[in-house]
Amino acid sequence: MTLEEAKEFFSEDKYAVVTSGIEILEPGIGHSKVMMKIDDRHKNALGYVMGGAYFTIADFAFAVATNDKQNTTVTTTSTISYLKPCMTQIMYCEAKLIKEGKTTCFYLMEICDEDGKLCATVNTCGNHIKNN
Repeated sequence: MTLEEAKEFFSEDKYAVVTSGIEILEPGIGHSKVMMKIDDRHKNALGYVMGGAYFTIADFAFAVATNDKQNTTVTTTSTISYLKPCMTQIMYCEAKLIKEGKTTCFYLMEICDEDGKLCATVNTCGNHIKNN
């Protein structure tokens, strides 16, 4: 899927694309990269990026790496490890396929700030659903 096709396909993911403002940079089955410009809607009462924003960008990166018109994959389990606060204005997330099975897959998402410093990791196991 091209970048423009991916943006069109995922435009219906309103929470990620509209509410959170996540942009697709690199789509593809098995790998993706997305970014989010941080503003006040992403911050908690202390002024730090809210944990849910980290999880949302990782979940969307997983979706972009595992879904297209021919493939549907849903999350079965996810775990997140917060390593350091993101202190820059942009957050990136890269999804990488670690293990592919007949019905399940395992991905690692790495969330970095714009300086390339690792802020969080997310491990996600997904279940492939057959499209009719």
